[in-house]
Amino acid sequence: MNSKPKTFNFPFKRPWMLDNGAAAPAAGNTGLKGIIAGGITGGIEICITFPTEYVKTQLQLDEKGGQKQYSGIWDCCKKTVKNHGFFGLYRGLSVLLYGSIPKSAVRFGAFEAFKNKMKDEKGNLSPGGRLLCGLGAGVAEAILAVTPMETVKVKFINDQRSPNPKFKGFLHGVTLIVKEQGIGGVYKGLSATIMKQGSNQAIRFFVMETLKDMYRGGDPNKNVPKVVVGAFGAVAGAASVFGNTPIDVVKTRMQGLEAHKYKNTADCFVKIWKNEGPMAFYKGTVPRLSRVCLDVAITFMIYDSFMEIFNKVWP
Repeated sequence: MNSKPKTFNFPFKRPWMLDNGAAAPAAGNTGLKGIIAGGITGGIEICITFPTEYVKTQLQLDEKGGQKQYSGIWDCCKKTVKNHGFFGLYRGLSVLLYGSIPKSAVRFGAFEAFKNKMKDEKGNLSPGGRLLCGLGAGVAEAILAVTPMETVKVKFINDQRSPNPKFKGFLHGVTLIVKEQGIGGVYKGLSATIMKQGSNQAIRFFVMETLKDMYRGGDPNKNVPKVVVGAFGAVAGAASVFGNTPIDVVKTRMQGLEAHKYKNTADCFVKIWKNEGPMAFYKGTVPRLSRVCLDVAITFMIYDSFMEIFNKVWP
C-alpha cells in the first residue's frame, strides 16, 4: 500500500503565490510594514541631513529689499557657527525629528497601501499608477504630518533670526505658538504644503519606480542593489527639486513669522513675483538640491533594506 500523501493540483494560481511559486507578502501586512520601515527610515535620515535643510530655509527667508543676513550658503554656515556654535546648524532638529518619523511612516505606508490596490497581477504599477500612488502618499503626509511639523520648524528657524529669540525649546515654542495663534498657528500654508508634498512624491515615486522597473526588466522580484537604489534615489530627488522649488519657497514664506504680510498662498506667489522677480522662486535651490538628493538616496536605501528584512521575517 502506497503511504505517500496525496497531493492536490489546483488548476489556478493561488492568490498568495507569486508567478515563481514563492509566497507573496500578505496584502494586509504591506501597509503596516511600510509604516514601520518608513518611520525608522525618517528618524535616521533627518539626523544625517538636517544642516542642509537649515541653510536652505535661512536663505529662503532672506527677502530681497529687506535686511539680508547672508550672501550665500557658506556665509550662512559660517555666521551660524560663529554666533550659535556648530549645533546652531541643528536649530529646529527636534521639531523635524518628532515629525519626520510619522511623516515618513505615513508616506511609505500610504504608498504601499495605494500600490497594493493598483498593481497588476505581476506586482507592477503602470506609469499613471506610479504618479497617482506618489501623489496620494504626498497628500496624506502633508495633511497628517508635514504641515504642522514644517510650520513649527520654520517658525523656530525664523525666531533665531530675530534680535531676541523667544522660543526656549520645542514644547515652549509650540505652546507659545498655539497660545498666540490658536491651533491654526501650526497649520499655516496647508494648501501650499499639499501642493509641494503631492508634487514631490508624485515625481519621486514615479522616477524611482520607473528606474527600478527598467533595471528589473519588468520582474518585480529581481533584486536591485542598494548602491543602484541610492543612485536612482538621487536622480528622483533632483527631479523633484527642479520640479517644485517655487512651491517650496511659497510654502516657506507662508509658514514664517512674517506670514501675516500675505493674504493667502496665491497672494504670496504674486507678491514674490512682483517684488522680487521670478528668480526668487528658486532661492535655496543649491542647498535644497544637495539635501534632497542625499535625503532621497539615503531614504530609499534604508527603506528598501528594512522592507527586505521585514519580508523575510514577517511573511
